[in-house]
Amino acid sequence: MESYIPIFILFVLFLLNIPIAFSLIAAAMSYFLFLNNTIPVTLVMQKFTSSVESFPLLAIPFFIMVGSVMNYSGISRSLLSFADSIVGHKTGGLAQVNVALSTFMGGISGSANADAAMQSKILVPEMTQRGYGKAFSAAVTAASSIISPVIPPGINLIIFSLLAGVSVHKMFIAGYVPALMMAVSLIIVIAIISKRRGYKPSREKPASAGERFQHFLKATPALLIPFGIILGMRFGLFTPTEAGAIAVLLCAVVGLFIYKELKITHFPAILKETIQGTGSVIFIIIGAMVFGYYMTLEQIPQNIASALIELTDNKLLLLLLINVLLLVVGMFIEGGAAMIILTPLLLPAVLNAGIDPVHFGIVVIVNIMIGGVTPPFGSMMFTVCSILKVRLTDFMKEVYPLLLALLAVLMILTFFEDVALFLPNLLT
Repeated sequence: MESYIPIFILFVLFLLNIPIAFSLIAAAMSYFLFLNNTIPVTLVMQKFTSSVESFPLLAIPFFIMVGSVMNYSGISRSLLSFADSIVGHKTGGLAQVNVALSTFMGGISGSANADAAMQSKILVPEMTQRGYGKAFSAAVTAASSIISPVIPPGINLIIFSLLAGVSVHKMFIAGYVPALMMAVSLIIVIAIISKRRGYKPSREKPASAGERFQHFLKATPALLIPFGIILGMRFGLFTPTEAGAIAVLLCAVVGLFIYKELKITHFPAILKETIQGTGSVIFIIIGAMVFGYYMTLEQIPQNIASALIELTDNKLLLLLLINVLLLVVGMFIEGGAAMIILTPLLLPAVLNAGIDPVHFGIVVIVNIMIGGVTPPFGSMMFTVCSILKVRLTDFMKEVYPLLLALLAVLMILTFFEDVALFLPNLLT
């Protein structure tokens, strides 16, 4: 049992609200300093630096920068207008726009917390002004924000690809169907709730075909960015890492020369936000890699895999057990960090059971993102509640119907592999 002490320490540190990266490093170092004296400390220190000596990791700062460039370039406003022209006339129109905007933005920002924060500041004030309850608006914003990381180029798609050794291209393509399913499920539930409560649409009548086409033309440069990235990788024009740099360039060109809202003076702020975002993500990855080194030495992933296989050799039952574990962990640990910790633990059992790693990756990412809006510690829940000054109890009452819709999508993706792998099987 001694070998499991660092895991116990890790969860104690989590419960004490110690930052994820520090918790991982402290738990790992407790093993190397006190429980295993055979590994030189210098070798452990080398692991800190070698953890980030990876060319694919360069994609992370590029895609973080994409989200920052997008916020200054006018892309979000053009997508908002386009979303409003499509669904703004429906019952609960602004809430529907909230979901549609997250779906459009996902292909560009790929960050749930960034999407939740942006919509809390831009869209929710308009929703409350038009009679939507603030807690309901917060719940819709948090729930719809989890769509963003599932659509390429979501950072979690890249990180999972690196952890599991699967094609980034396949993971990118696999993200579209689950994201659209989540968007549709939320739109249906929002329509039902809005009709019961009498929430009005954002526009009195549907936009004309000409008006929709005009908004579509204005939003086209932004909408084409993710498709350009996917096609470029599909035809071998650039690698996933280079795709990040291409995405930054495309967003900058759109902002500078098409929307003309991006200014040279914005770039210091963009660089600052990119460095801060990259630093926090990479620091967590370093901590996770060192913690993973300890687990590998103690063969903990293999032991857990063996335990899961002994419980069941049924693929669907194994995925169901993993889903329960992920949902619980996702409530307490930030999504990216949870994925980094759990993927190496669970992957051997998944591969042994004959589960496709891309299918597993989609289930993991959707599951952990749902955890991000689930009480008691969902990160997107805290983001919207802190910005909008909404009480957690009020948020929890409003978010449960939306969570049920998202969980229904998760179950479909879990039990029907062909749904999750439809596009990868079709296009690769």
